[in-house]
Amino acid sequence: MKSQDLPDIARVLFVVAILCALTVGSLYVMRPFLPGLIWATTIVVATWPAMLAVERRLGNRRWLATLVMLLILLVVIVLPLYEAISTLAAHGSEIMDLIRKLPEYALPPPPGWIHDVPVVGSRVANEWQTLSDAGPGGLLAQLEPYVSIAAHWLIGHAASVGVFVMHMVVTVIITGVLYNQGESAAAYVTRFAARISPTQGPEAVKLAGASIRAVALGIVVTAVLQSALGGIGLAVAGVPGAGVLTALMLMLCLAQIGPGLPLIGGVVWLFMHDAHVAAILFAVWSVMVMMIDSVVRPVLIRRGVNLSMLLILSGVLGGMFAFGIVGLFIGPVILAVASALLSAWMKQVPSTPA
Repeated sequence: MKSQDLPDIARVLFVVAILCALTVGSLYVMRPFLPGLIWATTIVVATWPAMLAVERRLGNRRWLATLVMLLILLVVIVLPLYEAISTLAAHGSEIMDLIRKLPEYALPPPPGWIHDVPVVGSRVANEWQTLSDAGPGGLLAQLEPYVSIAAHWLIGHAASVGVFVMHMVVTVIITGVLYNQGESAAAYVTRFAARISPTQGPEAVKLAGASIRAVALGIVVTAVLQSALGGIGLAVAGVPGAGVLTALMLMLCLAQIGPGLPLIGGVVWLFMHDAHVAAILFAVWSVMVMMIDSVVRPVLIRRGVNLSMLLILSGVLGGMFAFGIVGLFIGPVILAVASALLSAWMKQVPSTPA
């Protein structure tokens, strides 16, 4: 092979270094807008079919359809989230005071049937008896460190109302731009993916969009539905602080913890104040609200993308711990695209040399 046919390694390295520097510099410059860009992309991808339907009903006037979708975005997403975060922030000191002034509670001895539970019965009974022997405050003394850590984390994240408002303003502006230029943005991303992988790139883009839409339908819609129904039950039952508990439920449902803690707390409060009929009815309502998660979410997710629930839920939980709330969408997209590319690569039969 002639020397002029050999690749110029120094030139290639310089080109790679320049491209990496430009990429890092661009990300650094765009860093203040990245959260808004990610949220706006997620919202536009998840609601694009609705955007097209609104545009058709308005005589294919894109600017008017964009305005309508932005108004719906403000009413359905921005205002509820703002109310939830601002409510938790406004009552942060009250929540901490309640945790510090937890009433002393003496756990009764374990019932006899606990010992008969296979495998774990004796251990549970011994731990229960230990807490019971500790007397008043024994159970709460064990739980207080964990409750305090969780409360500090929740209030610390909920207190940044100003940052949330700034991100929401940026998100709404970018969302309007993407709604107006949706086809151009999608074509640009598809061309970029095709340059990386001509065969799998466009399919990976479609799978990413389907994954975002599935998570938006399954996770967000279910969380809003559960917290709304749970909040209605709390208000009707007369539990104090129904607004704060509803906001807390929304955060817990988005974090895939579920609405159980606020609902169970409401049931316990009703029983402690001798409202036995209301407590029983609210307990039945709470069970129905908690069961919505296992019924509605799989159906909605399956409508969006044909992936295993284990993969999607792993992406949701792992993404949330890695990237925060926005990781609810980033995590499933990463796992879905990686799984699809890995499956396509494994199905390819390597060509045998002649």
